[in-house]
Amino acid sequence: MSDFLEADAPILGGKPSPFPLPAGCHTLAVREVEHYTDTLFRFRVSRPMDFRFRSGEFAMIGLPNAERPVFRAYSMASPAWDDELEFFSIKVPDGPLTEHLQKIQPGDTVLMRKKATGTLTNDSLLPGKRLWMFSTGTGIAPFASLIRDPETYDKFETVILVHGCRTVAELKYGENLVAALNEDPLIGELVHGRLIHYTTVTREPFARQGRITDLIETGKLFDDLGVPRMGPEEDRVMICGSMDMLKDTKDLCLSHGLTEGTNSRPAQFVVERAFVD
Repeated sequence: MSDFLEADAPILGGKPSPFPLPAGCHTLAVREVEHYTDTLFRFRVSRPMDFRFRSGEFAMIGLPNAERPVFRAYSMASPAWDDELEFFSIKVPDGPLTEHLQKIQPGDTVLMRKKATGTLTNDSLLPGKRLWMFSTGTGIAPFASLIRDPETYDKFETVILVHGCRTVAELKYGENLVAALNEDPLIGELVHGRLIHYTTVTREPFARQGRITDLIETGKLFDDLGVPRMGPEEDRVMICGSMDMLKDTKDLCLSHGLTEGTNSRPAQFVVERAFVD
């Protein structure tokens, strides 16, 4: 049986792609592209009517630019109720996918495998008082989905989005998102006073500086926010970022008495290991 399906040629760079479509893929039309820095951009695409996912999950994304295209894991940054899909991406000059993905424009085609999955979902955590979302770089993407989902505020009293980047400019995606969310007619009332956005940078002067793990370990993060240190009774945690950040933050959660959970066994913190920023 062939690995490919016959279909109309997708568009790439404003021109029809000469390559056949892989089987088991959705073809998504690019609706919008916004570049933030020379290393970060976001894009929005059409959403297939039969594509279902839980806020916080990811899918495999590719481009119709090869006989056997490269696919990489990308979190949906849009919530489960959105009629479009949003993704937040790095730009890697020699990256097998991102070298080409960063050049997409409205009207182009993006490929997406049909199954969504991931551990950063509300179902993976037990109910609690505070939900901490620890992210670095593009690791904010699944949390961009979750902070726009009413279910998150049904389950937790306070949601604390912690985003660490190298430079101030790299914080812009999250800052724009949170500002717009507070004014959103659908979810703004739920978010107001309950979503806290804590940003920090490591390579430039800024009001808050330092690695997230250092801010947790020293207690500065909790002192800045005026909340108790993390504990298993009231706090729940989601973690997404670089490999070192995942390991170090997981160790800190364990040292604070939290237990790791999964979709099938909810607990007090979860880590997304499918990709790193």
